[in-house]
Amino acid sequence: MPTLLRIGAFRFYFFSHEPNEPPHVHVDRGSATVKVWLDPVEVAKSRGFRSHEIGGIVAMVEEHRAAFLEAWHGYFG
Repeated sequence: MPTLLRIGAFRFYFFSHEPNEPPHVHVDRGSATVKVWLDPVEVAKSRGFRSHEIGGIVAMVEEHRAAFLEAWHGYFG
Protein backbone atom coordinates (compact mmCIF):
# COMPACT_ATOMS: atom_id res chain seq x y z
CA MET A 1 0.00 0.00 0.00
CA PRO A 2 2.10 2.92 -1.15
CA THR A 3 1.24 6.02 0.86
CA LEU A 4 1.21 9.03 -1.45
CA LEU A 5 0.45 11.85 0.96
CA ARG A 6 -0.64 12.67 4.49
CA ILE A 7 -2.61 15.80 5.27
CA GLY A 8 -3.50 16.08 8.94
CA ALA A 9 -5.31 12.88 9.86
CA PHE A 10 -5.95 11.93 6.21
CA ARG A 11 -3.85 9.27 4.48
CA PHE A 12 -3.88 9.10 0.67
CA TYR A 13 -2.73 5.80 -0.85
CA PHE A 14 -3.41 3.07 -3.38
CA PHE A 15 -3.26 -0.69 -3.12
CA SER A 16 -0.43 -2.39 -4.99
CA HIS A 17 -2.76 -5.16 -6.22
CA GLU A 18 -5.23 -2.99 -8.18
CA PRO A 19 -3.46 -2.44 -11.53
CA ASN A 20 -6.51 -3.40 -13.61
CA GLU A 21 -8.69 -0.63 -12.20
CA PRO A 22 -8.68 2.95 -13.46
CA PRO A 23 -6.33 5.29 -11.57
CA HIS A 24 -7.69 6.13 -8.12
CA VAL A 25 -6.69 6.86 -4.54
CA HIS A 26 -8.04 5.67 -1.24
CA VAL A 27 -8.30 8.17 1.58
CA ASP A 28 -8.60 7.07 5.21
CA ARG A 29 -9.09 8.86 8.48
CA GLY A 30 -9.47 6.47 11.35
CA SER A 31 -12.02 3.86 10.30
CA ALA A 32 -13.60 6.09 7.63
CA THR A 33 -12.56 5.50 4.02
CA VAL A 34 -13.33 6.80 0.56
CA LYS A 35 -12.14 5.68 -2.88
CA VAL A 36 -11.79 8.47 -5.45
CA TRP A 37 -11.30 8.01 -9.19
CA LEU A 38 -8.69 10.35 -10.66
CA ASP A 39 -9.94 10.74 -14.23
CA PRO A 40 -12.39 12.34 -13.79
CA VAL A 41 -12.16 13.06 -10.07
CA GLU A 42 -15.26 11.51 -8.51
CA VAL A 43 -16.16 9.34 -5.56
CA ALA A 44 -16.29 5.63 -6.31
CA LYS A 45 -17.40 4.55 -2.83
CA SER A 46 -17.31 5.80 0.71
CA ARG A 47 -17.85 4.49 4.23
CA GLY A 48 -17.81 6.51 7.41
CA PHE A 49 -17.34 10.03 6.08
CA ARG A 50 -20.14 12.60 6.16
CA SER A 51 -21.12 14.23 2.88
CA HIS A 52 -19.58 17.61 3.78
CA GLU A 53 -16.30 15.86 4.61
CA ILE A 54 -16.29 14.08 1.26
CA GLY A 55 -16.44 17.40 -0.57
CA GLY A 56 -13.30 18.54 1.23
CA ILE A 57 -11.53 15.27 0.47
CA VAL A 58 -12.44 15.52 -3.21
CA ALA A 59 -11.02 19.06 -3.24
CA MET A 60 -7.74 17.76 -1.76
CA VAL A 61 -7.61 15.00 -4.38
CA GLU A 62 -8.19 17.54 -7.15
CA GLU A 63 -5.39 19.71 -5.76
CA HIS A 64 -2.92 16.79 -5.82
CA ARG A 65 -4.37 14.93 -8.82
CA ALA A 66 -1.33 15.37 -11.08
CA ALA A 67 1.04 13.96 -8.47
CA PHE A 68 -1.32 11.06 -7.74
CA LEU A 69 -1.59 10.20 -11.44
CA GLU A 70 2.18 10.37 -11.82
CA ALA A 71 2.63 8.03 -8.83
CA TRP A 72 -0.02 5.63 -10.18
CA HIS A 73 1.53 5.41 -13.64
CA GLY A 74 5.04 5.25 -12.19
CA TYR A 75 4.05 2.29 -10.02
CA PHE A 76 1.86 0.35 -12.45
CA GLY A 77 3.57 1.41 -15.69
